[in-house]
Amino acid sequence: MSRIGKAPVAIPAGVTVTVSDKNLVTVKGPKGELTQQVDRDITVAQEDGNILVTRPTDQKKHKSLHGLYRSLLNNMVVGVTEGYKTTQELVGVGYRASANGNTLELTLGFSHQIVFVLPQEIKVSTTADKGKNPTITLESIDKQLIGQVAAKIRSFRAPEPYKGKGIKFEGEILRRKAGKSAKK
Repeated sequence: MSRIGKAPVAIPAGVTVTVSDKNLVTVKGPKGELTQQVDRDITVAQEDGNILVTRPTDQKKHKSLHGLYRSLLNNMVVGVTEGYKTTQELVGVGYRASANGNTLELTLGFSHQIVFVLPQEIKVSTTADKGKNPTITLESIDKQLIGQVAAKIRSFRAPEPYKGKGIKFEGEILRRKAGKSAKK
């Protein structure tokens, strides 16, 4: 069996999990509610405060779906209890970010500002401390959505390898290249 797939997902106190007859899993917790449609071949059951995911056969398709859906359900449980948070840094002279509700305005060295409207499920905040790079902080209960939005923001100005200018994740280590050497 899949090592990830056979591990049970613990359901903490305050979280309710319901599985419909069409394999639609709904997880409700203190931070919100998430739903996930599970493949009809995969069986999802609740036993002793745990979610168990089982597969019918050892076919390659069933093996891959087994671990996938277990991970997705675990991410949902963690999301409705703790939530997810992603921080990005803007590295570059004159690079700025400002949040206004669910709208993020970015100044990234282009001739125009970039206005990015975020989904309702994501909360955004920005900081610009003196002597430090401006940061963008995203918070949500949906791990897939927050990762997709963070990747989209990063794509507006991905870090370049020579000076490291651009939008990078906090703590991300970039591979740097040497510049041109002078001709002798």
